[in-house]
Amino acid sequence: MTTQFSSRRRALGSLGALGATAALAPLTARAQAFPNKSIKVLVPYSPGGGADVNCRLITQTMGTALNQTFVIDNRTGASGMIAGQATVQAAPDGYTMLYDTFPFAVNAAVRKMSYSPLKDLVPVSQALNMPNFLLVPASAPYKTIKEFIAYAQANPGKLSFASYGAGGTAHLAGELLRNEAKIDWLHVPYKGGAPAITDLIAGQVSAFFGNPISGLPFVTSGKLRALAVTSAKRMEALPEVPTMMESGFKDFEVVEWNGFFLPAATPKAIVNKLSAAVHTAVQNPEVRKQMISKGIEPVGNSPEEFAKFVQGQVARWGALVKSNNITLE
Repeated sequence: MTTQFSSRRRALGSLGALGATAALAPLTARAQAFPNKSIKVLVPYSPGGGADVNCRLITQTMGTALNQTFVIDNRTGASGMIAGQATVQAAPDGYTMLYDTFPFAVNAAVRKMSYSPLKDLVPVSQALNMPNFLLVPASAPYKTIKEFIAYAQANPGKLSFASYGAGGTAHLAGELLRNEAKIDWLHVPYKGGAPAITDLIAGQVSAFFGNPISGLPFVTSGKLRALAVTSAKRMEALPEVPTMMESGFKDFEVVEWNGFFLPAATPKAIVNKLSAAVHTAVQNPEVRKQMISKGIEPVGNSPEEFAKFVQGQVARWGALVKSNNITLE
C-alpha cells in the first residue's frame, strides 16, 4: 500500500512538473519570438523636446538591432503621469514602453498618483544622463561658483533662480544649493526652459540650472556663463567648467536622466532583450558622438542597475521635497 501510494505520488509530481513546464512554454516561446511587430514608446513630453529627440535617436538604432519599427507616441500632460498610466494599463508583452525622465522620481512626492511608479512599472535601462549646469548672465559680477556663493551669502534674498516648473531638476537643484550653501534666494518658475533662458540673458533672474540641450549654445556664444556642472565628472563639451563636487559640494550630483520602463508583469526575458537593445543603441559610435557633442552621457545599464538607481532617486528627491516643504505652485 505504501509502495502504491509512493508511486502514485511520484506520478502526480511528474504530472505537476509537466504541467508547470507546459504553462511556462507559451511565455518562453513568446519571449524567443519577441519582437514580431512594431513597438510603441510613450513619451510624456512634446515632439521636438529633449526627451523626444533623445528617444527617437535611440529607438531608431534599437529598431535596427531588433529588426522592428519603434513608433513614438507623445502623450503629454500631468508631468508624465498620463503616459505612465497608459503604460501601466497596457498589456505586459513588451510592445508598449515608457520613455520617462527625472520627474518620474519626484511625482509621488508632490502629486497624487493613480499608480505606483516603483510597483507598477519595471525599469528596463537608463538610456542617458544629462547634467545641469549653473548658468548666470555673461554680465554677472561673479566669474566662479565660489564668487557666486559668496555674493549670495552676503546678499540674502537678493538673488533668484529660474526653473521650468516646480518639481523639475532646475527647481530641485536650486533647492539643493539653498541647503548645501546656506543661501537665501527666490525661486521663479517659468512655463519652459526657453522663456527662463530669455529672462536670464536679460538679467531678469540671477541664475538657472539649465541642461546642455537648451543652454550650451548660449554658453558657447558668450551670452551666458557656466559656473559649474552638476554631474560627477566634467562635461566633455565644456571641459574647463568644474563640477559642483570639485567646488566643495561633495554630494551635489543632479542629472536629467532618461530611461525606458515596461508594465510590471512583463516577462523577464523580454525586459532583458529590450535592455540589451538599449545598451547596443547608446554604444553605437554615431549615437554616442551625437550625445556627447550635446553634453549628454550615454548609459545603457541593466534592469537591475537602473532599478537601484531609480529607487535611490525617489528616496533622495522625496526627502528634499519634504525637508524644503516644496509644493506645486
